[in-house]
Amino acid sequence: MARTLKSDKMLFWAALLLVCTSVVMVYSASAVQADTAYQASYHLLVRQLVWALLGLGLLLVVMRIDYHQLRRPAVIWALLAVTVAALGAVFLFTPRRNTYRWISVGSLSWQPSELAKVVAVLFAAALLERRMHRINDVKYALVPIGVVTVSLAGLIVVQPDFGTATVLTLVVTSMIFAAGLSYRYLFGTALVLLPTAMMLILGSPYRRRRLMAFLDPWEQQFDAGFQVVQSLVAVGSGGLLGRGLMAGVQKIFYIPEPQNDFIFAVIGEELGLVGTTLTLLCFGVIAWRGLRTALVAPDRFGSFLALGLTLIVALQALLNMSVVVGLLPTKGIPLPLVSNGGSSLVVTLAAMGVLLNISQQSSPTAAVTIEGRE
Repeated sequence: MARTLKSDKMLFWAALLLVCTSVVMVYSASAVQADTAYQASYHLLVRQLVWALLGLGLLLVVMRIDYHQLRRPAVIWALLAVTVAALGAVFLFTPRRNTYRWISVGSLSWQPSELAKVVAVLFAAALLERRMHRINDVKYALVPIGVVTVSLAGLIVVQPDFGTATVLTLVVTSMIFAAGLSYRYLFGTALVLLPTAMMLILGSPYRRRRLMAFLDPWEQQFDAGFQVVQSLVAVGSGGLLGRGLMAGVQKIFYIPEPQNDFIFAVIGEELGLVGTTLTLLCFGVIAWRGLRTALVAPDRFGSFLALGLTLIVALQALLNMSVVVGLLPTKGIPLPLVSNGGSSLVVTLAAMGVLLNISQQSSPTAAVTIEGRE
């Protein structure tokens, strides 16, 4: 019988530190543009602060709700239905930058794809708990997860949002292999996913341009490679300690919307190697403590759920930072808990609340074993 333990303080403080970094850096990255666009340099700061407080409040509530309530079929299917409906509803609203990713009501907007990642993990965790004993039975275990995952990812791809669909697919696939799927399926999975990804990339003109810009951004530094080049200049000019908070140059009409996907570049320019390293360490702590939670969870559902939620944050952070430093082609993936935007911040903090609740109910025997090894 699992006993109730205190929540993982290291996980909590790492997430809180990233949220505080978000509030500060969103203001630093957006002040000049906000003053030009809204005649108020604090415009995005106030919005991000409100979302941060709302997200932290939700985290505190969720971490006190037994995560076992989430595996009830009524909860899972209700969340899945709402998510699918919301992903379809985005096409009824006015597009932004030629994409249909948001449901907008007045000045408020919501990005359903953020919720879709968590719902996909929840569905996969509940199904794997009940069917992992026959994980290599394709029809019994894999087809249901595959149908839901492909459906959600497909709705996200057509928005279009290739980056988020990629994260969702990779996270669920990782959970399936963690459940014990035979590695002979790994080759088959690669044969399906890689050609599909290449077809989606090469079949889209703007994705092809991004791929070419990734191969040689300096050759297209005034076109498709502009954002990456400016990002590299920002990170490289930061040095060890950075130019100083608010003293960055590249954010001023060089990096497009620096408070969003390229906020890590602003951190690099203003806070230097020290700032980027501390940010990376915070995500490292979340990954470490999240995977530890998955190892010591009292049941399989808790293990798979903790693994999936941890991978959402860790993988997305890795992809975002890799794009910023030119290791991957440009994608529309925010830096979790740091980039500007309410949908990502609130959903991620709610996911952290679930993770903290799982850590409260850790198996004492497993916890002692893990701590002894640490």
